[in-house]
Amino acid sequence: MSNGNTITIVGNVTRDPELRFTSSGQATATFGIAVNRRWQNRQSQQWEEATSFFDVVCWREMAENASESLSKGTRVIVTGRLEQRNWETQEGEKRSKIEVIADEIGPSLRWATAQIVRNERKGFGMDTGEVPVAGPTSGPAPSAYTYEEEPF
Repeated sequence: MSNGNTITIVGNVTRDPELRFTSSGQATATFGIAVNRRWQNRQSQQWEEATSFFDVVCWREMAENASESLSKGTRVIVTGRLEQRNWETQEGEKRSKIEVIADEIGPSLRWATAQIVRNERKGFGMDTGEVPVAGPTSGPAPSAYTYEEEPF
């Protein structure tokens, strides 16, 4: 993206992705990520930690793949853009939140291994000359994460 609104975060999924479909049938999934930051206080020499929480939104095939592949505790890398969403409650109160609209989501291989399963795209035929790439799955993905040590 050239607009300067690009963010990459690495953290742990805080809740299983929630897959929904718009009235036009477009898939969307949302999930949370916790990002931990740890530093040593120069005055006390004690380690300190802070956690930031982000909501992630993904669309179409990525939404379906995220829903089938991710679960609470999975460590992921998300690249996307920040977007502010505004709404009004039933009581008339104005609310807003900033979300990460995902362009890419991948497993972090720092503390885990992953098995990549490539899916064929819908609507692509061999007679079109187009090459199948990542898209919706026809079944559940195998468990792709084996943690050998706690990522914190």
